[in-house]
Amino acid sequence: MALCVLALLPATWLFVSTEDKIGTVAEAPRARVAVVFGAGLWQGEPSPYLAHRLDAAAELYRTGRIEVVLVTGDNSREDYDEPDAMRAYLKEHGVPGRRIVSDYAGFDTWDSCVRAKKIFGVDRAVLISQGFHIRRAVALCDAAGVSSYGVAVDAVHDTTWYYGGAREVLAAGKAALDATFRPDPHFLGPREPGVDRALASRP
Repeated sequence: MALCVLALLPATWLFVSTEDKIGTVAEAPRARVAVVFGAGLWQGEPSPYLAHRLDAAAELYRTGRIEVVLVTGDNSREDYDEPDAMRAYLKEHGVPGRRIVSDYAGFDTWDSCVRAKKIFGVDRAVLISQGFHIRRAVALCDAAGVSSYGVAVDAVHDTTWYYGGAREVLAAGKAALDATFRPDPHFLGPREPGVDRALASRP
């Protein structure tokens, strides 16, 4: 019983620390930047889960709640490019290319949050993901210095959803370690002006 309690402590921390920072697209506050986390590609196109995240970002842009979208995902090999697929999808759904910034080294949630702060200079953002992941994203971005509000997009409760929920129990432990010890991401590199340029571009 004691081991079970210890195992659930990180997940409890995620729920408690993000209690008032999660909502829907309609409830999202205005913010200059939204961050969309990668969620896999199917034959080079965004997976249905990723497409739902991008649809939410496009809606926030259309309604004037955000100005720039930072897409962050995996481009660790030549034949797999989440950020470019995300960019193409957003452009097809009405977000101008000049308002989209790509982070090609968002290999996990902590890396994406740290890079948003240290590489792209994001201090405040709306984060977009499914409900089973968004609390971890908000907690980690807050720990990385990005004041965050999480938009939990709708998702069909299929096998992927149940897998994601179960995985989050384990991922919460890593999140607690990342928030405590704050390791550098896999790739850091120099500061990039993409977000500043996008914000400065004319509507």
